[in-house]
Amino acid sequence: MMGAHPLQTWLAGPLDAAARAAIDRLVATEEVHAVAIMPDAHLAEEVCVGTVVATRSTLFPAAIGGDIGCGVLARGFDGDASVLRDERAAARIMAGLYGTVPAAQHARPQALPVSLAGVSPRDPRLASLLERDGRVQLGTLGRGNHFLELQQSEDNGQLWAAVHSGSRAFGQAVLDAHLPKTAVTGTGLHCLDASTDDGEAYLADMALALTYADANRRAMIEAVTALVGSVLGMTPDPASEISCVHNFVRRERHCGEALWVHRKGAISARAGEPGIVPGSMGTPTFHVEGRGCERSLSSSSHGAGRAMTRSQARRRIGVGELRRQLRGVWYDERRADALRDEAPGAYKDIGRVMRAQSELTRIVRRLRPVLSYKGAGP
Repeated sequence: MMGAHPLQTWLAGPLDAAARAAIDRLVATEEVHAVAIMPDAHLAEEVCVGTVVATRSTLFPAAIGGDIGCGVLARGFDGDASVLRDERAAARIMAGLYGTVPAAQHARPQALPVSLAGVSPRDPRLASLLERDGRVQLGTLGRGNHFLELQQSEDNGQLWAAVHSGSRAFGQAVLDAHLPKTAVTGTGLHCLDASTDDGEAYLADMALALTYADANRRAMIEAVTALVGSVLGMTPDPASEISCVHNFVRRERHCGEALWVHRKGAISARAGEPGIVPGSMGTPTFHVEGRGCERSLSSSSHGAGRAMTRSQARRRIGVGELRRQLRGVWYDERRADALRDEAPGAYKDIGRVMRAQSELTRIVRRLRPVLSYKGAGP
């Protein structure tokens, strides 16, 4: 299916030794059928971000990670982004985001979506967490590389909103609850058999985390839509919405075989499938269509990928350099010091990433960031 070798790569540059070792270990694992490495790949715990793994019957929770269901939701509006050249309009939007889309949690519990009503996690320890933390975190951004941006389409100037976030504390709790306590493969990776009670329980609770993550993004995009309407007088284009997820596992058929396809920091890119590949706070986002490349398990990168660890970025990038890199983008300058590890220079060149995966996706639209709202910290 994947050619003569189970490993296929689309790299935008060399990988460091630690990332190569992690990939080699994954490929050497007996239960692994095929591995595809995306151009945004970088080191993470057990399995690199930017990795797609196919198995016949085995689940690797670390090949999805803790932010289960993390993804991007984009929506276009019926106006031009040039209105945000007005500093007062941008300031009103930024202030409104702080009031309606917290980074951490809401002051009061929110109603859980209908899609989660009456559904109980398979692991009973997760039920109280979903009820307690899930209600105050629904519609919140989180920290790290999560973002909410207003963007301008480079072809016609149209204003777009994009939200990148996931399942918040619930997804990490699902991973913690279901990850085997000891390594169970010859290469030290943790895995579950999908046909066992443990495997089925993980899949069920992962599905809940996917549902929660989708509801979380939709709550935020609705808040942004109301804010854009109030401040800028624009309405959303209902036909424009694009949604994609980059941390999940799904049963798929590739070359006539049913496989468990894990994506960690990678999106599904079946032929004609819409997707979103963001860059960084100061670099373009791309709306794409998948090309259905079987060697990549019909996948593509989920973004630019980190070029520096957070600690490296904080050592190398000062506040002055951050401001230079973000010239032309509205952001909260009061938080400049805390945002240094999210500077554009801490990420790979998104242009090189897109060129490296031209076999995997077709670019539909390129957008540049106009206003970037992020929670600071890891």
